[in-house]
Amino acid sequence: MDNRTGRRLIGALAALVSFAGLGAQARPVAVVELFTSQGCSSCPPANDNIRALSARPDILALSFGVTYWDQLGWRDTFAKPAFTARQVAYAHALGHNGPFTPQVVVDGRADCVGGRKGEIEGLISRTRLLGGPNIEITGDNVALGAAPTSGQAADVWLVRYDPRVVEVPIRAGENDGRTLPHKNVVRELVRLGAWSGQAERLRAPPSAMPGLITAVLVQARGGGPILAAAKA
Repeated sequence: MDNRTGRRLIGALAALVSFAGLGAQARPVAVVELFTSQGCSSCPPANDNIRALSARPDILALSFGVTYWDQLGWRDTFAKPAFTARQVAYAHALGHNGPFTPQVVVDGRADCVGGRKGEIEGLISRTRLLGGPNIEITGDNVALGAAPTSGQAADVWLVRYDPRVVEVPIRAGENDGRTLPHKNVVRELVRLGAWSGQAERLRAPPSAMPGLITAVLVQARGGGPILAAAKA
């Protein structure tokens, strides 16, 4: 093989690798968010649904613990006010009078009761992430590509979640005496900045906990549609 032929072969292989990488980035991923509470007796079936969905490569399944059931005698060990605030924003955006559990929101565009597996599957099949940038996560660096927009800036959210199944024994409230498994529990939610259609580079703060997986969501403000998502 002469040098010219070798260079052409290397160029062809590089183009093939580049094309394959772009295809992988373009694969649609559904973002399925569960809002749940360890103090809610209706939530365990929804937790099971998220645990099953987390095994699918085409889905980013996230479990957010909310705080408003804590008054019934059991304080949710994963709940944070920021997660409750996220759900309240969805309630306004989706036309509800207020938040409820268990609620599943798909791609920030539609929701249903989290225990209804068939309805969740239906929402996943009908919704798509549209209008957002390519996202690349390398260590603590987040790169957002350029893309056409409607002119309104979107929020860039850093989400860190625990991929393990975590068993939590409940000692009070509606689930008193049960041990509930949790999967993909969100432990950190941070707004990194804004994206307005131009290429951006943002830096994520270091995680306060070991073993978490990082995901990034680009989302219309006020609990609007998720435009793009990626996980490290």
